Amino acid sequence: MNIALFNESEITSPLSVKDERGEHIVKVLHKKEGDTFKAGIIGGMVGTATINKIENNLISFSFSPETAGLEPQPLIMIIGFPRPIQLKRLLRDIAALGVKEVHLTGTELGEKSYMQSNLVEHGTAYKMLLDGTVQAGTTSVPELFLHTNLNECLEAVKKSAGEVFQALALDNINPACNLTEAFRDDRKPSDEAITIAAIGSERGWTDRERRTLEEAGFVRCGMGKRIMRTETAATVAASVILAERGLLC
Repeated sequence: MNIALFNESEITSPLSVKDERGEHIVKVLHKKEGDTFKAGIIGGMVGTATINKIENNLISFSFSPETAGLEPQPLIMIIGFPRPIQLKRLLRDIAALGVKEVHLTGTELGEKSYMQSNLVEHGTAYKMLLDGTVQAGTTSVPELFLHTNLNECLEAVKKSAGEVFQALALDNINPACNLTEAFRDDRKPSDEAITIAAIGSERGWTDRERRTLEEAGFVRCGMGKRIMRTETAATVAASVILAERGLLC
């Protein structure tokens, strides 16, 4: 736990030692009265928390905000709904990279039962995004959206991205270029542009979905001849995009 994150109401209230954060502070970090730990408000400031008292299984602390949390990266990811166990790892890892939004969508070749997962309803998906944000030591948790199909997803994403964006669809079937080439010469996005990266479910895109993406302005890009799991492709693609945009310096 590289930062303890709290919402606005929690930051002014004692923390139970049985809470995951409290347990980590006491049992892993071995913090005692008078000690400090890094803390932040979700979506807000990062600062230092000072432990005033540990009593009756409660940690009383005061929070001193110091700096703004890191801004989300200019990257929106469209993901064909993967297996639930993959989704947990995927959300945590791309949150750690600072992705701005995650749009999970049904696809024509995707397993329909995956969309019935209760990960979102029970808050597990948000917890994975929160865990990734904690790993990154910052406060901006990616926003998560669900869509039943690609057309619905693209409509929502374009509204969110605004007028200036770069749209890339990862595909290992006859891509127009490799992913790094999408950032060369006249293809390189402006600094203010949002990059939208679309990654299909584990069986990939259908020809109809490829046409839909191309008609929406997406350039189909490859990442080599090897076939990756959706979770691997998402993490690798996000890393390459952020590196090419000079955002991993």
